[in-house]
Amino acid sequence: MKKVLITGAAGFLGSHLCDRFINEGLHVIGMDNLITGDLKNIEHLFKLKNFEFYHHDVSKFVHVPGKLDYILHFASPASPIDYLKIPIQTLKVGSLGTHNLLGLAKEKNARILIASTSEVYGDPLIHPQTEDYYGNVNTIGPRGVYDEAKRFQESITMAYHTYHGIETRIVRIFNTYGPRMRLNDGRVVPAFIGQALRGEDLTVFGDGSQTRSFCYVDDLIEGIYRLLFSDYVNPVNIGNPNEITIADFAEEIIKLTGTDQKVIYKPLPVNDPLQRQPDITRAKEILNWEPKIGRSEGMKKTLDYFKSLTKEELYKSEHKDFSSYS
Repeated sequence: MKKVLITGAAGFLGSHLCDRFINEGLHVIGMDNLITGDLKNIEHLFKLKNFEFYHHDVSKFVHVPGKLDYILHFASPASPIDYLKIPIQTLKVGSLGTHNLLGLAKEKNARILIASTSEVYGDPLIHPQTEDYYGNVNTIGPRGVYDEAKRFQESITMAYHTYHGIETRIVRIFNTYGPRMRLNDGRVVPAFIGQALRGEDLTVFGDGSQTRSFCYVDDLIEGIYRLLFSDYVNPVNIGNPNEITIADFAEEIIKLTGTDQKVIYKPLPVNDPLQRQPDITRAKEILNWEPKIGRSEGMKKTLDYFKSLTKEELYKSEHKDFSSYS
């Protein structure tokens, strides 16, 4: 049985990847330090023989006994509310953590796929964003700790590929949504749905003209799976090109939830991207992949998940103490 290590396994995307690779018949080793992850996302897997879990910070030395065929590095805070609270840990998991896992891949002769992000494009000067665009990132801005960690991650991954001959894959993930997102993680989908379900006004930053392109999690996981088993080593955008303004999206959520809240406007955060839309030509040509689930269908599934939360979970605010993570 093939073995795969998935870091960030208790997080939103990591937990869905665990499910997919279990279903594909692989032995899955999940690893997470649970700073932002939640064991509830993977508790259904603990009874399975082909799943095991390591509570570990990949920024420290990583050891996994026995053979290992694949590594998927998805450990990282992934929303502004997280990486602004733990900026040093965000930088370390993208740099030291990636270095440790590339070393493990070299030791085990394993193929490694690293999760990069559309944030490597920063506030883009071209639209839509192609993989050949180098980006417009403020290295010392508040978002720089995440953007630059991911850009370094790509660089060291390619260096290990060219210098050591490691089999590497790089996915650039655009805005993804679906079940298991944290309501309080600061991203727009859970923020709007949570506000609507709690009867609060929806908060739009800026004038609402900035755009996002939302990809449902099942589509993203399929793209990642195909990329891992492809022969392509350069970065690949995986996302849904169906673009919408934040103001229009707020109205969509109000209509979807059947609520009558107002939309209120607040100042735009520093370096918040004004446009975000993937060019997925490369994914179509190389992976024969494109998203299948439209925003209407995906948002209904996501809303059903958030509706299933308890009242305590719905009203819970961020309470973790991050002071020891540096």
